[in-house]
Amino acid sequence: MEPDEKNPDPKYGESRKFDPNFKGPIHNRGCTDILCCILFILALLGYFAVGIVAWSQGDPRKVIYPTDSRGQFCGQAGTPLEKKPLLFYFNILKCASPLVLLEFQCPTTQLCVESCPDRHMTLVKAKVGSKEDHEYFKQYCKDGVDFSKLSPPEILKEGLCPAMLMPSKAFTRRCLPALGTMKGGVVVVGNETSFDAGQGANINATDVLEASKKSNVVVEARQVAMRIFEDYTQSWHWILLGLVIAMLVSLIFIVLLRFLAGIMVWVMIVLVIIVIGYGIFHCYMEFASLKGEPGSDVTIRDLGVQTDFSVYLQIRQTWLAFMIILAIVEFIIILLLIFLRKRIMIAIALIKEASRAVGHVMSSLFYPLLTFALLSVVIAYWAITAVFLSTSNEQVYKVFNTTECEYSRETCDPKTFNISNASAQCTDAECLFAFYGGESLYHKYLILFQFYNVFLFFWCANFVTALGQVTLSGAFASYYWAFKKPDDIPAFPIFSSLGRALRYHTGSLAFGSLILSMVQVIRVLLEYLDHKLKGAQNKFAKFMLSCMKCCFWCLEKCIKFLNRNAYIMIAIYGKSFCPAARDAFFLLMRNIVRVAVLDKVTDFLLFLGKLLIVGIVGIFSFFFFSGRIKAIEEAAPSLNYYWVPIMTLVVGSYLIAHGFFSVYAMCVDTLFLCFLEDLERNDGSAERPYFMSQNLLSLLKKSNEEAKSVD
Repeated sequence: MEPDEKNPDPKYGESRKFDPNFKGPIHNRGCTDILCCILFILALLGYFAVGIVAWSQGDPRKVIYPTDSRGQFCGQAGTPLEKKPLLFYFNILKCASPLVLLEFQCPTTQLCVESCPDRHMTLVKAKVGSKEDHEYFKQYCKDGVDFSKLSPPEILKEGLCPAMLMPSKAFTRRCLPALGTMKGGVVVVGNETSFDAGQGANINATDVLEASKKSNVVVEARQVAMRIFEDYTQSWHWILLGLVIAMLVSLIFIVLLRFLAGIMVWVMIVLVIIVIGYGIFHCYMEFASLKGEPGSDVTIRDLGVQTDFSVYLQIRQTWLAFMIILAIVEFIIILLLIFLRKRIMIAIALIKEASRAVGHVMSSLFYPLLTFALLSVVIAYWAITAVFLSTSNEQVYKVFNTTECEYSRETCDPKTFNISNASAQCTDAECLFAFYGGESLYHKYLILFQFYNVFLFFWCANFVTALGQVTLSGAFASYYWAFKKPDDIPAFPIFSSLGRALRYHTGSLAFGSLILSMVQVIRVLLEYLDHKLKGAQNKFAKFMLSCMKCCFWCLEKCIKFLNRNAYIMIAIYGKSFCPAARDAFFLLMRNIVRVAVLDKVTDFLLFLGKLLIVGIVGIFSFFFFSGRIKAIEEAAPSLNYYWVPIMTLVVGSYLIAHGFFSVYAMCVDTLFLCFLEDLERNDGSAERPYFMSQNLLSLLKKSNEEAKSVD
């Protein structure tokens, strides 16, 4: 080696000295960052306590069943309302009040019913009508109403029955008016444009439409969600098959990479270019085929937000946008490949060495399954706790009235309301269920429990990821520093590394995860503020918020990079987090050119591998679910949105490919740091031999040439 390579810039620390006793990851080590370990354990105990309290106070039925004016759940099994699954509004017009948007509750009596009304009928007509009319109208009144003893004014004054019924349909378990549109845009309800309100007044169908929109702010969203859920029930087995195929393709790719690394990398590069090129060609053909079609020249902006997403595929601008995006991606990839052509050859050599390491530590390919299982537990615990926390409020009743009343919107008790001052002074007032809340100490700090739940979710998820990185890096470091491979490699490198990480370095992993979690929580808060300030007119505040979001995004990426390399140093030397992060940073800065030449180019090649697998699975799923393959057209399920299983498969296949390739990426990063350490410790002589293979020696020579060309 050239002498100047051994004299890096002193401001980045001194190179490691030769140690004849160093043979890889140190086994005699002590516990690190004990204080943070204790803090993490206490935080977990607090997290469990929050979960237990939430589970004892919460009731998930509140997000499943609609609630009537008495706070009872419609359609809940084992209750008197089991056979009454639908919610009926006495006066749907009151849902047009702005109060709905403030308190998410219509200021009208709501009742659980068996079925929605299918005809127009007023209370007066039901009163003077036949017995059949009596019985039909009574099912939409409160229990115990006697038509024979009470007059319509008395019934309406007591709020026992609605003034009228109108044709309705069940939607999201609520009876909403059966609205329609005739030619000319005339709004109708059951083919009628106006109704007798039963109190000497008529109402228009247009007023009903406005009230229906506000009676359920999320009607359209729920409609889309229900359709998506239906698509999943129809296609879940095909999605599962597609994910299995993605896993098999990823596994085959990894195995081939083990034996044919150089060939596979070039095949992968060519296939990525071909797959994206085909995507551009397909988008152009769709764009050209829509020329002259009625309505195809409408812009996305003019179309607006549509719940039927297939409408967007019927306009030319959508395919033009897809084509431009794919063309830009293709251009960037080709440009990078041209400029990195020499460095790709060097990176391939490092991938070959990583393939040998993975071949000797085959159990590393299955470790992502453990990470996936642990992350699933963390996500499930967070989601369940969040649901129970959000449903752990108590029923709050408020005074609703139509005339002026000093008790309006005040909290009330339905059991004593009839003998209260509010009932006496406000004759038309009712004590109705308003929302879920509470005045206890627990309910006052409920928002803090939700924040704690989110923060611990990030901390635990980052800890699981860190545990996987330390475990894999410890196993691959055992391979690198084994002078005689495979004889000097431990029998169970993954289990040995996992045991060391849990026994000695839980505190260090918790420390690194805590720093990253703080940044991520701040980013979540910034996104929340950005969402709240969307309608604001203060341009300076928006600009500052955007700058802060950008800065914290960059900070998160930097911390992830530093943490990853710090965990490798922890796995090898058993140091605390801060000294390990400092050593890793200085080591990389002393070899900054090699970092750019080798490590990042290798990451780019592995990313192309993930892109290839996602592209293959995405293209085949598109042709299958869209019915483009005539031979198996009948086998494809009938779906509302065929993009639902396609997007699920694309995201799922990326996660699967990322799981397999993350092992390779961790292997490359570990070997790279060990390689840099090896250069500083040894000189290739008989007394101080290199631990690297001949393949890495040739890689070193090429990296030196690259470094000189850069200088």
